Amino acid sequence: MKKVRTAYLFLAPSFIGVAVFVLIPFLDAFRRSFYEAMSGKFVGLKNYSIVLHNEAFLLAAKNTGKFLGICIPLLLTISLLFTVMLGSIKKKGEFFKTTFLIPMAIPVASVVLLWKVFFHKSGLINVVITAFGGTAIDFMNTDKAFYVLVFSYIWKNTGYDMVLWLAGLSGISVSLYEAAKMDGAGAFARLRYITIPELLPTIYITAVLSMVNSFKVFREAYLIAGDYPHESIYMLQHIFSNWFVSLDIQKMCTGAVIMAGVILLFILLLQIIDRKW
Repeated sequence: MKKVRTAYLFLAPSFIGVAVFVLIPFLDAFRRSFYEAMSGKFVGLKNYSIVLHNEAFLLAAKNTGKFLGICIPLLLTISLLFTVMLGSIKKKGEFFKTTFLIPMAIPVASVVLLWKVFFHKSGLINVVITAFGGTAIDFMNTDKAFYVLVFSYIWKNTGYDMVLWLAGLSGISVSLYEAAKMDGAGAFARLRYITIPELLPTIYITAVLSMVNSFKVFREAYLIAGDYPHESIYMLQHIFSNWFVSLDIQKMCTGAVIMAGVILLFILLLQIIDRKW
């Protein structure tokens, strides 16, 4: 009991901070989603009906869902493959690990500048395209803006996920690989029958943290394209930002509750899959 009390004592400051700045405000937002912002009149599910029939919200939800559906599996796969390859490199392995972590240290403003250098209508990519007789492409004002955003997310978060995978790989006994080699198992067989099954507990936390990091990509999209970017990269964060500026408190609270509910369902689904595996 003494150890338990000590643990709770150390957890108390963090719990109090989360309660004051996250849980209590969210409960207030949940309450406000059932009321009119100005009159304080109880309206039941009217706000939910308005938000769910809002075309801008539906577009933002569609784009966000598409972004998560593409980026998270792609990021998990790419980062895992790079981690396994780095684990097999004996020389200069630490150097390559460091290079993958560099994007995490680059400020967002610098990333936006990098975007403009490469993907602007007068950027380096278009210089190469026009040099070979092609037509310049305005990447950020076409559907290609979505894939630029995907590329940015993968590039910036691969190193972060690799750290998580490395932590999982460190818990796998080397004797398993040695026994598999003696039985004639190749690299792909060891990956399929040893590495991936042993990393299943790590997949859950990596997927959740990757989803959390995916919402941070809004910073780059906002800095380069403003409040109203091309519709292919108009995310939920954009519409929440616009509702906040226009003081549509009831819509903002309702949208936040809907988004939190969807994220909670996603996390619970991952937990069920994790426990089943």
